[in-house]
Amino acid sequence: MTRTAPPLVAGERATSTALLDYLRATIELKVDGLAEDDATRAVLPSKLTTAAGVVKHVRWVEHHWFEVVLAGRESRAPYTMEDPDADWRVEEGETLDQLLDEYRRQCELSREILPADLDQVVPFRGDRTVSARWVLAHVVEETARHAGQLDIVRELLDGTVGD
Repeated sequence: MTRTAPPLVAGERATSTALLDYLRATIELKVDGLAEDDATRAVLPSKLTTAAGVVKHVRWVEHHWFEVVLAGRESRAPYTMEDPDADWRVEEGETLDQLLDEYRRQCELSREILPADLDQVVPFRGDRTVSARWVLAHVVEETARHAGQLDIVRELLDGTVGD
């Protein structure tokens, strides 16, 4: 996987999408070389956060914000009101490689969905609206947060550190 540094001087859209792609690549970099047992091993007290679980979760973050919110499509996410953490839980038969492939495909779909005009506004949770700009900024923030979680999880798993 190649991680390309975002441009230091560029327009808003180019800067934001390059930052997001950099963070997406960071997610992949953080789990690179992990054995399957380690990828699904919980190292935090909650037992919910695993390296593979973070990958699964960020895939569904992309799905929700780009496909559901911006494109107005039906949600396919595994979580429900009764089971809000299902997008973190790695189920029997799911592998890190499979989750990474699904994440990559979801990111590609998100790139296609993001409108050229970041001022585009869509309905959001009833009578509110949200702009594509806000969605993009939020997904950058969310992905950065989870990349940081992977920093900690990976170090606890096998001592691997780095950016």
